[in-house]
Amino acid sequence: MTLSLPSSRDEAWRWSDLSGLPALAEAPATKAAPDADSHWIGDGPRLLFVNGLLDQGRSRPGPVTIGQTDTATDHPLGRLASGAGWTLAIAKDGANPAGGPIEIVHIATGGASHVPARIILAEDAQASIVETYAGDGWANRLTSITLGRSARLMRAIRIVQASGFTSLRDEARLDAGASLVTTLLGAGSGGTRIDAAITLDGPGAFAEHGGALLARGEQRHDAAIVVRHAREEGTSRQLWRAVADDKATASMAARVEVARDAQKTDGEQSLRGLMLTRTATINLKPELEIFADDVKCAHGATVGELDAQALFYMTSRGITPDRAKALLTQAFIADAISRIGDEAARGAFQANAEAWLETTL
Repeated sequence: MTLSLPSSRDEAWRWSDLSGLPALAEAPATKAAPDADSHWIGDGPRLLFVNGLLDQGRSRPGPVTIGQTDTATDHPLGRLASGAGWTLAIAKDGANPAGGPIEIVHIATGGASHVPARIILAEDAQASIVETYAGDGWANRLTSITLGRSARLMRAIRIVQASGFTSLRDEARLDAGASLVTTLLGAGSGGTRIDAAITLDGPGAFAEHGGALLARGEQRHDAAIVVRHAREEGTSRQLWRAVADDKATASMAARVEVARDAQKTDGEQSLRGLMLTRTATINLKPELEIFADDVKCAHGATVGELDAQALFYMTSRGITPDRAKALLTQAFIADAISRIGDEAARGAFQANAEAWLETTL
C-alpha cells in the first residue's frame, strides 16, 4: 500500500514527524505471544487486539460487537482505518455492565495495524472505556462517537508503546446535555499523533479533552484538538500538560470554534509545558475563533522549567535532587490525570507516569 501522508508544510501537521511511517507499514509483525495480563485494570468486559486483530480467547466483549463499522472520514490517517473493528452501542437509559470500565488493550508486535471503532450512546445512556496501547509498531485508530441527549461517556487512554508510532483520530458529535470526557497519558517511548474533532451539536453539551504527554530522548508527541460549539450554552475544557527531556519535542495545538448561534458558550484552554532540559522543545498553540457575542472563553499557555527555589527547599530538607525533580514533575501533571473518573484506572495511569519519571530522572 502506498501511503499518502500529510506534509509538515501543512499548518495542521507542522510539528508532526511522519517520516518513519512508510518503513513501519512495510515491516512484518512478529509471531511472539504478547503478555497482556499486566495491562488489565479491572474485571469488566475486555478486548485484546494483537496487531489489529481480536484475540477471542483472551477477550470477553460484553456489550461490544466485532465486525464492520459504520465509520468514514477524510482525515489522512483516520481514513486508513477501515474494515473490521469494534462497536459499542448502548440503548436509552442503559449502561455498560458492572465490574469496571470496558477495557480495550491494543498490542503491536511490529508492522502496522489500522482499526476503526464506533461508539453510539442513546439518550441518557452511560459508558466508561479504558484503552491501552503497548508493544512495538504503528497502531493507527479511528473512533467515531455519537452521544444522544444527556448521554455520558468517559474515556481514559494510555499510550505506553516501547517504540513505533501511535496515531489516534476521534470524531465526536454531542447532542443536547451530553457529556464526553477524554483523558490521555503518553508515557511510552514511541512517537504519537493525537487528533480529535468534537462538535457540541446540542444545547448544554459538555466536552473535556486533555491529558499529559511525557517525552524523552528524541521522541515526539503531537496533539491537535478542535472543539466546535455549534449550539448555545455549551461548555468545553482542554487541559494539557507536556513534559520534555533530552532532545524530545512535545507539541499541543488546541482550538475552540464558536458558531454564531452558540451564544452563552463557556470554553477554556489550559496548555502548560515543562522542560526538564534546555535542549528539549515544547510547542503550544491555543486558538479561539468566536463568531458569537455572548460567550465566556479563555486560553492560557506557559512553558517553563522546574522551580529552582522549590528544588533547593526540598533538597535542603534531605530529599535527593532526582527525587525532588520527580515529585515536582508529578505534581505538574497530576491535575491532568486526576480527571479520570474511575479510581482503579486513575491509579494505574498514575503508576505509569511515576514509572516514566523513575526511569527518566
